Amino acid sequence: MDDDRVFKALADPTRRLLLDRLFERDGRTLTELESELAMTRFGVMKHLRVLEDAGLIVTRRSGREKLHFLNPVPIRLIHDRWIDKYTEGSAAALVELKKELETGQLRSDESRTSRT
Repeated sequence: MDDDRVFKALADPTRRLLLDRLFERDGRTLTELESELAMTRFGVMKHLRVLEDAGLIVTRRSGREKLHFLNPVPIRLIHDRWIDKYTEGSAAALVELKKELETGQLRSDESRTSRT
């Protein structure tokens, strides 16, 4: 997988919209996707080609139609390599903070009830 191609493909809002449409309902034709965008058929085809080159979509022929399917694997690989490792420490710190706040809150509640 070429990370640069995936990042380039995801950088464009129209391509992200196409991925969202395929996430909502996989296996769409070019005509179906084109009908949802204010863009020419040729423009949609160019965006789909970039997504396919990045491995974010795969296609399959069904008779005369070419169906487009979302391939979430490259996005997951990007997440695992670039996002998850940078957020892991932050997430662990937030969980620890939550525990401390809840424990502190319980101690405050216990001290109030023992005084009354």
